[in-house]
Amino acid sequence: MAFIADSGRVDGSWTLQITVTDLQVEKVLRVKGDEHVGGVMLRLVEALDIALDWSDHALWWPERNMWLSRTRSTLDQYSVQADAKLQFTPMHKNLRIQLPDLQVLDMRVDFSTKVFATVVHLCKELGIRFPEEMSFLRRLDKDDLKRVVKEATKKKKKDPEAAGPLSSNGHHSSSGSLDGLSPFPSRSPMGPSPSSTLIRSGGSPYNLSGNMSQFNSFNGTISPGSMHSLSFEGVMESTLAISPPVPTKEAFQYLYRPKNFIEKARINCVWLDSSRSLMEQGIRENDFIIFKYKFYSFYDLNPKYDAIRINQIYEQAKWSLMAEETDCTEEEMMMFAALQFQVQLQSGLPQPDLDMTNNMNHTEDDDIDAALKDLQESLEGNSISTPGDITHIPELGDYVRFLKPKKLTLKSYKRYWATFKDTHIAFYRNREDTTAQPLMRYSVRGCEAQPDVNLTAKKYGIKMFVPDADGMTEICLRFDSEEQYCRWMAASKLSSKGKTMADSSYSAEVQALQTFLSMQHTAPTPSINTSNVDIQAEDFVAPRFYKKVKSKTLVQKIMEAHANVREMSLMDSKLAFIKAWQSLPEYGITYFVVKMANGKKEELLGVASNRIIRMDLQTGDSIKTWRYNTLQSWHVNWEVENMILEFEEERVTFACLGAPCKVVHEFIGGYIFLSMRSQDKNQSLNEEMFHKLTGGWS
Repeated sequence: MAFIADSGRVDGSWTLQITVTDLQVEKVLRVKGDEHVGGVMLRLVEALDIALDWSDHALWWPERNMWLSRTRSTLDQYSVQADAKLQFTPMHKNLRIQLPDLQVLDMRVDFSTKVFATVVHLCKELGIRFPEEMSFLRRLDKDDLKRVVKEATKKKKKDPEAAGPLSSNGHHSSSGSLDGLSPFPSRSPMGPSPSSTLIRSGGSPYNLSGNMSQFNSFNGTISPGSMHSLSFEGVMESTLAISPPVPTKEAFQYLYRPKNFIEKARINCVWLDSSRSLMEQGIRENDFIIFKYKFYSFYDLNPKYDAIRINQIYEQAKWSLMAEETDCTEEEMMMFAALQFQVQLQSGLPQPDLDMTNNMNHTEDDDIDAALKDLQESLEGNSISTPGDITHIPELGDYVRFLKPKKLTLKSYKRYWATFKDTHIAFYRNREDTTAQPLMRYSVRGCEAQPDVNLTAKKYGIKMFVPDADGMTEICLRFDSEEQYCRWMAASKLSSKGKTMADSSYSAEVQALQTFLSMQHTAPTPSINTSNVDIQAEDFVAPRFYKKVKSKTLVQKIMEAHANVREMSLMDSKLAFIKAWQSLPEYGITYFVVKMANGKKEELLGVASNRIIRMDLQTGDSIKTWRYNTLQSWHVNWEVENMILEFEEERVTFACLGAPCKVVHEFIGGYIFLSMRSQDKNQSLNEEMFHKLTGGWS
């Protein structure tokens, strides 16, 4: 139907063209500027005269890229004129969603609400608690990692063919669907279709071969509310809680594998804006999108209620290590591989009933005893404190080897007697000189402490970046024993948060480090004879390890590390994997390429759950660290697209290169929002507060 815009009649009315996307029909209505949007939709439905349920439809304005969602607002208030072309389209549309475990689901989601609300509803459908920790990423081609992502995104928006072929109804469509028997789409252009799983029958007792029979009952599209009504609910839930294994070679086709910090930063440029809808950000029906954990601040991981959540976090952690997004040592990699192997072994075995376990071991008296113990520990501090003396300040004293690296200078470690008291480290020639002035003294409050450990070589070190007037000074410490390292590393971690060893968490921090190292020790004999194990080493370790070591040797090392975790249950193995992942130096840091105000070169900005780190773009070394507890305000200057952070001691201004400033702003505001969650497990999600902290408007 041809449309010719008129200049309006004497009564002020004019014609408005509206396309009904479901029917591919165009209607022309005569409207007035003071007419309400709801009235226009009502007259449109009456003009169609088709007995259909139109309650899920709304008006979309493609030219302005906006929904006319306020039905009581007038056309004038939306600035709709005679030349406007609107669409009458469903708000709920199909979306192809890749989960952290690489499974892809076709789900109907609301394209008209803010992404944050869409994520909340999606998590409710999937049975995942605390949806504020998750969000959507736009899918980019791997070639986009090699160029500025902002330019690649703009190109895709301008080029409709880049978003996929158009279906007959004018929407973008994908080439695959959930029409197979596996929860993985059989013809997905982005999602894997694994053909193997761990079974315990036939041939080798530990054989990674077979079929997907235990997972192949799920089929269909999930619509709002369907999780509680469809007969395959149980199969769907078990598939999300125990993911089918995916061969690494196949998974790598769908994972980003960054080679440097620049590429790591570019991955984080494609997070969607939580305060805008999917349609407003260029997402269309049947588009492929990635759904994963955005904020590395996991609240109340409870095995009783979070089987799906814990599994998806475990899977995201696993693939971040396998794709080398997160770096780790060879000994740590063998530990992760052993835990991954234990997870796969336990996935095929009956697991203890958590409800029965809790009923047997968790009584009202236990709650009271635990509360009293917590109170006692909080009052007493830690084991280093002198009993009954609350004025005692814990102190460490050991002979350590010290090095302050300098460019173009080769220097060796020197042995000193070192003391760690409050948040200061002092160095003396020997133990007897502690009454005199120290040779060196460093304030390590707000430092960055990174492990420098090699258990095989008995190397126990800490690399510290200590705040000073010019930014951060690097110092290195070496210890003679594992015990020394754990005590000093725990004290360093607390100092980085502005805490001392008098804090009640010190003992737990030491214990966590000792546990982490104990899992990396290899047993004298493997837990399982390698001749009885039929696994591919490349499915358990990152590529840089299996490229330099033979597969048979790697399997031997994995089995030796497995001896430390062979008694763990499925849930314990996953939780141990997550906890070990959280202990890595690079854990939870989201990278962005920025240019500081008055700066001459590009730098790296790391945003973590409790701090912001200015870093060297090439090496990733810390230049300066700011803690959120000193952050007074943060906002965006939209005219020049600069982020402005007001700290107690200084003002930091920078431009984001390649990523919108809103992405960085949302990460900072999001972490502050998550830090405000109380101990009350039944607290409600304050969506309004989330948008207030992450919106970017001062």
